[in-house]
Amino acid sequence: MSNASQQSLHGHDVALDKFYYDNKIVKWFAYATIFWGLVGMTVGLLAAFQLVFPVLNLGVAETTFGRVRPVHTNAVIFAFVGNGIFMGVYYSLQRLVKARMFNDFLSKLHFWGWQLIIVLAAVTLLAGYTTGKEYAELEWPLDIMITLVWVVFGINMFGTIIKRRERHLYVAIWFYIATFVTVAMLHIVNSWEIPFSWLKSYSWYAGVQDALVQWWYGHNAVAFFLTTPYLGLMYYFLPKAANRPVYSYRLSIIHFWALIFIYIWAGPHHLLYTALPDWAQSLGTVFSVMLIAPSWGGMLNGLLTLRGAWDKVREDVVLKFLVVAVTAYGMATFEGPMLSLKNVNAISHFTDWTIAHVHVGALGWNGFLTFGVLYWLIPKIFRTELYSQKWANWHFWIGTLGIVFYAVPMYWAGFMQSLAWKEFTPTGQLKYQFMETVEQMKPFFAMRGIGGTLYLLGAILMTVNLVKTIRKGVALNDEAAEAAPLPKTYAHHGSEHWHRWIERRPVQMLVLSLVVVAIGGLIEIVPTFMIKSNVPTISSVKPYTPLELQGRDIYVREGCYTCHSQMVRPFRSEVARYGEYSKAGEFIYDHPFQWGSKRTGPDLARVGGKYPDSWHFNHMYEPTSMSPGSIMPNYPWLFKNTIDTAITPAKIRAMQTLGVPYEEGYDKIANADLMKQADAIAASLAKDKIEVKSDKEIIALIAYLQRIGTDIKLEQKTAGN
Repeated sequence: MSNASQQSLHGHDVALDKFYYDNKIVKWFAYATIFWGLVGMTVGLLAAFQLVFPVLNLGVAETTFGRVRPVHTNAVIFAFVGNGIFMGVYYSLQRLVKARMFNDFLSKLHFWGWQLIIVLAAVTLLAGYTTGKEYAELEWPLDIMITLVWVVFGINMFGTIIKRRERHLYVAIWFYIATFVTVAMLHIVNSWEIPFSWLKSYSWYAGVQDALVQWWYGHNAVAFFLTTPYLGLMYYFLPKAANRPVYSYRLSIIHFWALIFIYIWAGPHHLLYTALPDWAQSLGTVFSVMLIAPSWGGMLNGLLTLRGAWDKVREDVVLKFLVVAVTAYGMATFEGPMLSLKNVNAISHFTDWTIAHVHVGALGWNGFLTFGVLYWLIPKIFRTELYSQKWANWHFWIGTLGIVFYAVPMYWAGFMQSLAWKEFTPTGQLKYQFMETVEQMKPFFAMRGIGGTLYLLGAILMTVNLVKTIRKGVALNDEAAEAAPLPKTYAHHGSEHWHRWIERRPVQMLVLSLVVVAIGGLIEIVPTFMIKSNVPTISSVKPYTPLELQGRDIYVREGCYTCHSQMVRPFRSEVARYGEYSKAGEFIYDHPFQWGSKRTGPDLARVGGKYPDSWHFNHMYEPTSMSPGSIMPNYPWLFKNTIDTAITPAKIRAMQTLGVPYEEGYDKIANADLMKQADAIAASLAKDKIEVKSDKEIIALIAYLQRIGTDIKLEQKTAGN
């Protein structure tokens, strides 16, 4: 760029650099944010109403709840919020460092690469290709693509920072750097898997270790994908919209470092009362409670930035969205530590309380902050006024009402579920059958659907408003700017805060951020792998037979884990309802673990041998025939599809690589055992007058369901003899 202007700097005239901000890439990410937001919310609405009207599953594999639900979560988290992050980062970073993005080609590669991943994710998840790990369901080729595109984003971001014209990095950039490095670490560690076909793999970790790694990832996906980048956006867009400086620089420093250090430890609070070692559960609880301080530090720093400008909130719709977003963040980050307390978690876990908690954050914090940024950005990029402030206000109130209609019934439902599950009669019997509690949930599920509908209607109104705004304006794709070049040597200006040292060193900040977040992860994960006493083995626990292994993969493919847990906690009510509580050694051959996070249906940890084969057959064919009032979809394709025995040897070899003790060369004879067991199940069904060929997928699924939890029963039987 030519040096066309002069500016007085420290008493010397310096030539100013003229350059252009790239608004075009920001515009693309904004369009993608709006589009995927509508898609993700619509899919969520379908999933919500499927729990009220099972007929909406349509009897088609690709449209059943178990496959639709991961599409909803991935679309909202990685498509809607993901594009929202990139939209905000690409806009704010250029202005904070006074430089155009490092490389236009990398910007475009990042954009189209991310959109391609989203499309492939939706297609593969609906087709049943899933790892079965929440928020990390994508199979190994897509995991590699995510890694590559994330690296492209990182190079582009750091290239921009390196060529900056501002010496010190603003607090928003600290959060962007921590987000980049931590998400990379989480994704790579959690996605470590053994592929055995072009689109299928087994998790490298098993049982307890897999659960710990998964929720270390899952919790910190919330922390470093849904929280820290959005805090960065808050630190840029809230002061801009309010025309006020950030309330406290010192609070920003404490908030940032404390948050990224403490957050990483809190994952085990998703596994309280499970077979995870007690020390890990306690560590997760302690750090979760501590987390409230830095979380609220950020919230207060955001809200107090509005000091002296609260009158603007009444008039400015952008500030309305941002204030509610920050408030929702404060509510969710107060509730999170409370839910990590064991006595509270004993009530909330596996219920719809967790769903309400998650959606206060997703709808309020991420959704409303994204809407606020869009209302602020689009008119600026298109050099015009917002088409209708009135419509934007309507969006605000409809969206707020939607959150209330969504959250309140779910909180209520969560309490009801938990109390009903735990209630005993005076004679010591469980008062309610599980199906009775499901029946009680239906009105609340319906109200949740209405809340979601309102929220989606608000988003549609915003889309129309922004489209009309875009049509009346003209996009300024390359925005002219000028700034003094960065002096090669740094001149101190008297005393300054010690933190300023690292603020002018982005590479050191990246390294230190990685060290800070890696400490917590290493201390929690390494001992769980290295110390044998953390996962005591049980001699009666054996590997799955080839047919059970096939059935297990079908179970994962259909997303059964989204509704059924496989973890009996050591509570009187759960032991009475399901049987012996779960032990760590039961899961050593489970790749991945299947403990679940929500009980829309009953726990299946001890379902093996509980019912005859014909019960499972009929239950999968028409659930209400065996469980009147059930909201489970039927699975007609399982009765037509043939078991893919061609892949059995590869599955056995992959399990052997993971340490599962199949005999050497067993992969060559595994299908013979598979058919032998399948014939036995088909014969068992024939005794109950059910004729089905032994090579159908339903046979494999029955084999798996009849195996679950039986190993420990065998040990008890042996001990009794």
